[in-house]
Amino acid sequence: MYYERCSKSSSGGTGDDRILKNRPILVAASVGSYGAYLADGSEYSGCYGEAMTVNALKEFHRRRVQVLAEAGPDIIAFETVPNKIEAQAFAELLDEEHIKIPAWLTFNSKDGVNVVSGDSLLQCASIAESCKQVVAVGINCTPPRFIHDLILAIKKVTTKPIVIYPNSGERYDADRKEWVENTGVSDEDFVSYVNKWCEIGASLVGGCCRTTPNTIKAIYRALSDRSPAAPGQKSKTAT
Repeated sequence: MYYERCSKSSSGGTGDDRILKNRPILVAASVGSYGAYLADGSEYSGCYGEAMTVNALKEFHRRRVQVLAEAGPDIIAFETVPNKIEAQAFAELLDEEHIKIPAWLTFNSKDGVNVVSGDSLLQCASIAESCKQVVAVGINCTPPRFIHDLILAIKKVTTKPIVIYPNSGERYDADRKEWVENTGVSDEDFVSYVNKWCEIGASLVGGCCRTTPNTIKAIYRALSDRSPAAPGQKSKTAT
């Protein structure tokens, strides 16, 4: 569908035509956290109970990861990882199942220092760094105002590309199971951060919950307007 639209788009156009120019795309298969399955908002707290173990999480995710790998995506995105034990479970699963498809791990934070469970972001990112199947590490579904410091923290423990796709900054009400409107930032404010994120180390930038196609277009244009990056520092847009 994407390539069909590209073929109908003028190669020399502007606006949407420019965005739809024919170019290679990558399809990522998403593996969300155990907390999302619980549907109680614990993907935003990382509180799975004291009885939860790495082995239990591996068994929960194992078949899901197998099915997605068999579907042949370009990358497997382990995202909104809220605690250290789930990061460890994902890393061990990739090894145990001999997954050949590259993966990334992205964590979420509510204080700009640790992951949402309170576990150390540095320890979580170090797990991703030590897993050979993981090709990138980063942050998703986190307010934009926290991203700058989180990138700097991740850079301390990883040499891998850093992936950033924040949410709109709105607050999630776990009791009502809905996002609280008017608590986030506008697309204009969101995009105002993008160039700085790339300058300090982000390699891939996109949007998560409550961002829109217009947000992604704005990110694309912001990145397109950047001066040519130094070798190894090119930034890409993720959706």
